[in-house]
Amino acid sequence: MDRQIKAANTGVAKRPYASGHLMCRATPWGIMGFLACGYFAWISFSHILRSDYDWPHDGWTAATYMVWIVLLVGLMFDTHCLRERIFFGVLVVNFVVGFGLTLWRTVPLAQVHNARIGTGALWGLAALVSLSTVGRGKTVGQVRRL
Repeated sequence: MDRQIKAANTGVAKRPYASGHLMCRATPWGIMGFLACGYFAWISFSHILRSDYDWPHDGWTAATYMVWIVLLVGLMFDTHCLRERIFFGVLVVNFVVGFGLTLWRTVPLAQVHNARIGTGALWGLAALVSLSTVGRGKTVGQVRRL
């Protein structure tokens, strides 16, 4: 509040912070993304270890996938940080695969097995990319100044 009053008194208006970074400027978000994606990678691979190749095919699951896809695509285009765009892009691909398997009611178990391996690898990749967002971000098209 004091800064606003001081800026008003000096005639200089400050704009709100708009760097285009969602995760890079806040270390806890990168760490939480790593933990969440690591957990989902572990879940995917634990399904394989237990030979559990069942995939849900109900409308609520498909609707949930669609909500997540729309949200993640929005986040991917809202940010200007390349690492964050890659992170959200990997998650979009992962959720599109899940959505496709939800709609494919006659999917063979071998395909679900392969999909579990693929989505587990995508979750692992997303976890690593999430760790790369910890620290200062670099905006697409801009060079970081030292």
